[in-house]
Amino acid sequence: MERQELETFLTLAEELHFGRTAERLLLSQARVSQTVKRLERKIGGPLFERTSRRVEMSPLGRQLYDDLAPLHVRMEAAVARAKDTARGVDGELTVAFLGAGAGSLTSAILETFRGRCPSCDVRMRETHVGDPLGALRSGDADALFTCLPVEEPDLTVGPVVINEPRMLAVPLGHRLAGRRDGVSLEELAGETFFGVVNGAPAYWWDFHIPPRTPSGLPIRRGQSVAGFQELMTLVATGQGVSPVVASVEKYYSRPDIIFVPLHDVPSADVALIWRTAAAGTPRLDAFVRAVRDTVAANGGPAAF
Repeated sequence: MERQELETFLTLAEELHFGRTAERLLLSQARVSQTVKRLERKIGGPLFERTSRRVEMSPLGRQLYDDLAPLHVRMEAAVARAKDTARGVDGELTVAFLGAGAGSLTSAILETFRGRCPSCDVRMRETHVGDPLGALRSGDADALFTCLPVEEPDLTVGPVVINEPRMLAVPLGHRLAGRRDGVSLEELAGETFFGVVNGAPAYWWDFHIPPRTPSGLPIRRGQSVAGFQELMTLVATGQGVSPVVASVEKYYSRPDIIFVPLHDVPSADVALIWRTAAAGTPRLDAFVRAVRDTVAANGGPAAF
């Protein structure tokens, strides 16, 4: 349905008068009639019942109106918000990211935001597994793309942008390296995972690097790490294995590490996070809307 067809249909449904509809839309009555007839041909049935004295909506027209009217209101409101934001947002917005950030949606999100807010510069900065929330807490970042769970009273969890299965990173030649069909977490009780230096919430690290198997068997934790590249190096040199998200194989692959599907662990979500106290600031609100709209246009969170 073209925009003019949509607006003509909705206006005629409200006015039930071709003359008043033409006046509202600044069109001729003939143009209104032609547009309605074209739309009815597209739909495959009459949307209005016309006589010489009156115009009424047909049952088909009423159904279409009830479905379209709320969507049109939301669309117009969204466009208005975008215009308001573009006129009022300038300065600089710093967006931190862990790992691959928003993955394949990162470029689309930034393109959407820059298109709406051309006077606002976006600066991207990397965070590390040792302190994944530190950039937000210190004020060095306005928003953050990071892995869930995040259960902090001063932080707001926004739209999920990625949903990823989990993999097990093992060194080349490891006993599990050939298990391309996957391994169970229960099989890893005799393996060594890694700890993390201070900064990451304990529940966050426990989710990503489980301390025990589903049956309760402990999994040893070896050396603590502060960054992801450090963790990968320890895996490559045979000092342990580590659960990772699937995008790691795509963005951080190396010849001395094999990635094996990891079963019986929940998938990992990546979401946009921000300080709750910062909600309502024009730059942040505009960026959150850009993220939500991009995810919706993509059909939901990206998947690996």
